[in-house]
Amino acid sequence: MAAVQLLLLACLMWAFEARTAQLRKADDGSGRCQYTFSVASPTEPSCPEQGQAASAIRDLQRDSSAQRADLEATKARLSSLEGLLRRLTEGQAAGSSDGQEGLQGEMDALRRDREQLETQARELEVAYGNLLRDKAALEEEKRQLGQENDDLARRLESSSQEVARLRRGQCPQAHNSSQDAPPGSGEEVPKQNVETANFQELKSELTEVPASRILKESPSGHPENEEEDPGCGELVWVGEPLTLRRAETAAGKYGVWMRDPKPRPPHTAETTWRVDTVGADVRQVFEYDRAAQFLQGRPSRVHVLPRPLESTGAVVYAGSLYFQAAGSATLVRYDLASGTVRAERELPGAGFRGQFPYSWGGYTDIDLAVDETGLWAIYSTRAARGAIVLSRLSPESLAPRRTWQTNIRKRAVANAFLVCGRLYTVSSYASPDAAVNFAYDPATGRTKALRVPLRVRHGYSSALDYNPRERRLFGWDNFHMVAYDVRLSRG
Repeated sequence: MAAVQLLLLACLMWAFEARTAQLRKADDGSGRCQYTFSVASPTEPSCPEQGQAASAIRDLQRDSSAQRADLEATKARLSSLEGLLRRLTEGQAAGSSDGQEGLQGEMDALRRDREQLETQARELEVAYGNLLRDKAALEEEKRQLGQENDDLARRLESSSQEVARLRRGQCPQAHNSSQDAPPGSGEEVPKQNVETANFQELKSELTEVPASRILKESPSGHPENEEEDPGCGELVWVGEPLTLRRAETAAGKYGVWMRDPKPRPPHTAETTWRVDTVGADVRQVFEYDRAAQFLQGRPSRVHVLPRPLESTGAVVYAGSLYFQAAGSATLVRYDLASGTVRAERELPGAGFRGQFPYSWGGYTDIDLAVDETGLWAIYSTRAARGAIVLSRLSPESLAPRRTWQTNIRKRAVANAFLVCGRLYTVSSYASPDAAVNFAYDPATGRTKALRVPLRVRHGYSSALDYNPRERRLFGWDNFHMVAYDVRLSRG
């Protein structure tokens, strides 16, 4: 047993401390095998006694037991830590899910608050726009009342003069006595002859104006020429833009508004149509029976087109809405009274979807226009290499009656319109110093450079169309619907 213990001691010492060991066995002479070994100790100069070896073995056993206890304790702590880590991980996962739900709830609440604020902002913007329109309407009424007051004052003064003249005519004796009064008597000499002369001059002024030259009043209050005397000529002046109203939503940044120069029942020359053209599927056309409804933003009817329209090139003429179908070179005639499509026709070779737009973009490849001579299409083709092509269209079938190719690059101008059979282009869509810069006459095939100022008040003009009945340009300038008076030369 002692040999085994010594062997164990040797092995332990060799495993933990010894660097070299020697083991020997020999017969002790009595028939037993004797094992001897020697271990080099780093601290002890000689081998310990048997008692010391036993003590060392006991110490090693205690150390081994202590180490096993420490190992078990370490295992227990490690297991505890693993359990704690597992519970912590699960708790974090659950907490993360709860946190995500809480965060999502907060984001939803913030989104609802933002939508409410945006709704309030839009309502305030609409209210502000309504106030501006009401203010403009009141100012216009004030101006009209002032004019009526001035007219009444002039009529009253004229009536007073006429009454005084009649009274003097009924009292010749008083006039004669006054004429017979001696100088210096203090009585005023009558001015019957002078007043009579003034009256005769007034009558001559009234009779000098021939009836054929009298201008009729349009529903908008602007003069227009009689049909038998259209007074066509070259565009020589464009007035300051008059802002009529502002679009309520972001869809109204670009758009077009129109009136029919040749209205058909049930519509009148006062009926107004409007289209907001921001969006991929533009189908709504707002109709306003009265000009006041248009100014107040209260449509009387909303048309939903069977096909979406493209950009701002639509016009109203002779009871129909004419527009370019989105994503194609097809023109559509939509009857506004019945709400049905009466004609469709592809414009031969016309570019579409951004091939030949105006300089401001907006898929303005095909721009329809109306003037004193009828319905037109302004566009370009590959054959024309981007130059403006002008076609006179049949209002019934939309077939081109005649076509001209100009030398004006379509991308080089911001917009175009027709007046009295001549094509006019605009230099810029954003500059406040924009101008009508070119005129093309199909009758002669000649292009003329012009410099007729046309102010862009609100910074982004996306539509400009001429109304021959009112002799005005209707424009859409960065959410705002504006109108320009124009003047033409005679002949």
